[in-house]
Amino acid sequence: MINRELIRIKVVQLTYAYYQNGSKNMDSAEKELLFSLSKTYDLYNYLLYLIVAITREERHRVEINTQRAQREGAEAPSQKFAYNKFAVQLEENKMLNEFVENQKLTWNDDIELVRKLCNMIEQSQAYTDFMASDDDSYEAHREVWRKIYKQLIQDNGDIDATLEEKSLYWNDDKEIVDTFVLKTIKRFDPKNKSKQELLPEYKDEEDKDFACKLFRATILNADQYQRYMSETSRNWDFSRLAYMDVVIMQIAIAEMLTFPNIPVSVTINEYVELAKLYSTPRSGGYINGMLDAIARYLIATGKMYKSMDEPRSRKIETQPSEQANNVANGSDVASTSDGAEDGHEMPEAPKRRRRLLDL
Repeated sequence: MINRELIRIKVVQLTYAYYQNGSKNMDSAEKELLFSLSKTYDLYNYLLYLIVAITREERHRVEINTQRAQREGAEAPSQKFAYNKFAVQLEENKMLNEFVENQKLTWNDDIELVRKLCNMIEQSQAYTDFMASDDDSYEAHREVWRKIYKQLIQDNGDIDATLEEKSLYWNDDKEIVDTFVLKTIKRFDPKNKSKQELLPEYKDEEDKDFACKLFRATILNADQYQRYMSETSRNWDFSRLAYMDVVIMQIAIAEMLTFPNIPVSVTINEYVELAKLYSTPRSGGYINGMLDAIARYLIATGKMYKSMDEPRSRKIETQPSEQANNVANGSDVASTSDGAEDGHEMPEAPKRRRRLLDL
């Protein structure tokens, strides 16, 4: 479940925190990284368990309304959603129940949020269509929960606020974890009953090793990587760069040099997106051009054995320092440049991100 996109985000966060907290203890920092990743897996299970919590509240409502109907001689309410076939299978899932028991996860302290979600669900078109439909297949039961999750849980400010209060580590994780929850819903098969497998914490040991190797390379080779930045941006005052930009470029260089099977273009694109997320809108264009120039410098000097396409806007070959100068002047030398301007200077990361990163 924990993929490399998520690992890169965590490495950016923990590298920033490593320099901010001043302890500079590599072993402790690495443990913090792995713990942070494990908390993401907690969130995955916790959000799956939210479906169970909602189902149990719906069941409680049906029981109360059934008793009222019996007293009043009215028609009993439908149990179709309260005993949704997919939700019942999830409720009985051995992997989820074992995880919840071990981690002591519960939504009992947030019952008002669960009730609010139930109200939203009962008023939704997906719920109305499901209850009115004659289709009682497992697929229909599973599909209504996929729709409900996507429409009412995936982008829900109340849930986001609740999760943020529960764990500092979950502040930026939900958007990615939501995609894994939806993937899990689609994977459920009634034939597997309670033994349906959930997504594993890591796809394989290689991804777990990727996290540790990337983080260690970033920290242990920081001075060398920053020299590469300086050598490819000679017309820039290095001290004027936003600190988060330096951190992101440092990690990107570590990935380029440590993992020979990851194409340079993939690395650059990944960290350009992280720059847009964690620094300012202009950071993406600047870091894009800088990383392009650094990568070409590393290849030209024999420090990295990877290939790169020729820049779109340049027909003739240039020296790495010239490419960095072109970035300063706004030229598009990399594959996704936003056109950074000369004299680029950016503030620190936004406060919401800083609070997350200052662990």
